Amino acid sequence: MRFFDKKIFLIFSILAISIVKAQDTPGAPCGLEDSQPCDVTSPIDMYVYVLMIVAILAIAYFAKNYKTQKI
Repeated sequence: MRFFDKKIFLIFSILAISIVKAQDTPGAPCGLEDSQPCDVTSPIDMYVYVLMIVAILAIAYFAKNYKTQKI
């Protein structure tokens, strides 16, 4: 299989899986007058600070290792 064919196959596979696994019907809206109140936090909210620290450390690490060469 050629490299280009592998890319097309990979993109098609990811697209097909995304469509199959997509949510069929949207959930009920929250926070409106007739509906239930929204959840206060989602699970990702607990990790935002940790993710920011990891991102800053990763940027610093790669910036240190891959400095641009001066001509």
